[in-house]
Amino acid sequence: MALEKLDTELRREQIAEAALGIIAAHGVKRLSVGAVARRVGLVPSAIYRHFKNKGEMLDAVFDVIRLKVSDNLNAVCQQAPTALERLEQLLILNVRMVRELQALPRIVFSEGISGDYPARKLQAYEILKGYHSRVEEIVRQGQQEGQIRQDLDPRTIAVMFWGMLPPVVILWHVSEGGFDVTRHAERAWQLFSEVIRAK
Repeated sequence: MALEKLDTELRREQIAEAALGIIAAHGVKRLSVGAVARRVGLVPSAIYRHFKNKGEMLDAVFDVIRLKVSDNLNAVCQQAPTALERLEQLLILNVRMVRELQALPRIVFSEGISGDYPARKLQAYEILKGYHSRVEEIVRQGQQEGQIRQDLDPRTIAVMFWGMLPPVVILWHVSEGGFDVTRHAERAWQLFSEVIRAK
């Protein structure tokens, strides 16, 4: 019974990864049970054993994204000794996540998500809100440690921190990888850290 449950979980992960691949290549509107079945090498009826419809597959995709965002935040909080180092490492990990999860820009900016699947729009908002809250917490820790300027609002810093990523991701996405997102994120961090660093 435990082995069967493990097989089911592995198959669900495989299907979610296949859905991410389809979204990365063709967008949310092209995601379908049939397309996922072809990508995984199954018949559509096998997909229906794990997911009732496209909406449930999108839920699984959001679960993958939520887990990766949470893993990045947990990793920097455990590994980096100071708030500024946590923020810098988080930016690097987020850039890496976007490069690995090429579906991410298509999901975030998809009309299909906001129009056809308003519940998914709410899911995206909840992920971003949770991320913002954790970044704000890191900023407050930095202010308590005397690393980050006390005269700046932590919420505003968190928004500005998050704001470094979307422009470079959009440029990277529309250039089909031609824009060096890593280099520009690193340069943005240098400027940003100088602004918020306590003197």
